[in-house]
Amino acid sequence: MIKHLALPLSAALALAGCASMAPPYVRPSAPVAAAFPTPSPASGEAAAGIAWQRYFADPRLKDLIGQALANNRDLRVAILNIEQARAQYQIRRADQFPGVNLGLAGSRSTTADASVKTSYSAGLTVSAFELDLFGRVRSLSDAALAQFLATGEARKATQISLVASLANAYLALLADAELLALTQQTLDARAESLKLVQLKYDNGVVSKLDLSQALSLLDSARVTLAQQQRQRAQDLNALTLLVGQPLATDPAAGASLAATELADLPAGLPSDLLTVRPDIRASEQQLIAANANIGAARAAFFPRIALTGSAGSASSELSGLFKSGSFGWSFAPQMVLPLFDFGRNDANLGVAKAGRDIAVAQYERSIETAFREVADALAGQATYGEQLRAQRAVAGAEAERFKLSDLRYRSGAASYLDLLDAQRSLFAAQQAAVQANLQRLQNQVTLYRVLGGGWSATP
Repeated sequence: MIKHLALPLSAALALAGCASMAPPYVRPSAPVAAAFPTPSPASGEAAAGIAWQRYFADPRLKDLIGQALANNRDLRVAILNIEQARAQYQIRRADQFPGVNLGLAGSRSTTADASVKTSYSAGLTVSAFELDLFGRVRSLSDAALAQFLATGEARKATQISLVASLANAYLALLADAELLALTQQTLDARAESLKLVQLKYDNGVVSKLDLSQALSLLDSARVTLAQQQRQRAQDLNALTLLVGQPLATDPAAGASLAATELADLPAGLPSDLLTVRPDIRASEQQLIAANANIGAARAAFFPRIALTGSAGSASSELSGLFKSGSFGWSFAPQMVLPLFDFGRNDANLGVAKAGRDIAVAQYERSIETAFREVADALAGQATYGEQLRAQRAVAGAEAERFKLSDLRYRSGAASYLDLLDAQRSLFAAQQAAVQANLQRLQNQVTLYRVLGGGWSATP
């Protein structure tokens, strides 16, 4: 029985192995300059080759990233999208081969003379199998494969973004701790200053204006403390969401933003982004899928040939189903040639071509976006360090000014207004120094991400 079915199946498979009618794929030219506007270090390991376990030295941060990769829901959805796309590709690929089934059927009907006719059959059947002479099924399979590969690249992009987002959230939490400590220190200093002003006021040395200014300065520090406590709570909530589970301990305990350092990174050439950025690779796979859909749309203009066949045993009685002489087979090819479809195939081809043009524009836009992101991060790498050094120098100068103003005020050589101004300027300069350091470090994390760093296979 199987022997009789082998010849039609072999012929069908041979005819089905044809070329696709999809246009040859040509990668569009990158619509960006040949070099980045801001130079980067000429030597050093590329970000895409540095696993996050090596780039981030803080063991607390490493532990948080590991937890996030295991629990984060966005990453879980990206992984499940891969499984879904893989199954869809397997469905399309299976359409290229005939499906063989084992069937058992029975029927009973009446004839014109009112007699009852009974028949039974059992055997192998080949469902309607399309001879892919013009590559329609193959083009659809190629498109499904490209979609599957695109989801794999999207998963990598999701992990890279997750690693960078978590690192930036952790750095923000470290900055919150420094700002809280600074504000508490300032609050304590202003409380002591208020005691001195109150003593002088009680003894008639200063006016009530000085006392009111001291109270205002103390309350403004309390306002700042409440704001920063709220900001820290919100940053901790954001970090918890990224990790995907409640945090057992304070992740910032014992860590310091001032002691954190991240290495400078070389940017390479803009053309390198085409191979190291998974979002660009995903966009290109979408373009390849759209290109393959044109082949399927073109093939729809040509005849479609489908084969249906069966081989097995047939009998009018169930007991005689597998007796000698009951074997039979059928082979039913069918060809359909579209004649009048009122422009349906033309419209489908137009849709496919427009989809390809849209995919080209999206691919080019992804390159332009990547170029801009790297250029911005390189500008930050070149300037944030100098900004931090200058801001720390300002904070040092303001600390010296406050010290001298305090001495002059205690000795009666300066007004309380001078001391208040020095206190405000010192606090603002110290806060700005912490913020500048946070921006510098977060910019390095961003540069690491936009250069394709952060991906490493996880169990």
